Amino acid sequence: MKGNESKSIDNGEDRLVADFQAVLADGEELLNATANQGGEKIAAIRMKMSERLTDAKHKLTAAQHIIAEKARATAKATDQYVHENPWQSVLVAAGVGFIIGFISHRMTASSKS
Repeated sequence: MKGNESKSIDNGEDRLVADFQAVLADGEELLNATANQGGEKIAAIRMKMSERLTDAKHKLTAAQHIIAEKARATAKATDQYVHENPWQSVLVAAGVGFIIGFISHRMTASSKS
């Protein structure tokens, strides 16, 4: 179960990173589209937005490194646990497989009725 929870968290984090990258790209595109616009107010907004985009990129890079480190640590801990407790790991996997098979069989049998 913990492995599935970890995978769903990782997928959520991956989606969050991808969404954040899309927002950054849109912000850069907006900055480029307004490059020819004049006026002090627009120049100040562009400068502020540019600084925030740069800061956000740095934070995104840091977050990606943290996510990668957590994934490596989780994989290492799982590997270590399986090596230290091989029979328990086999029994847990067999139990999960049995439960999935049982539920699948019941769902198939009830859909035929």
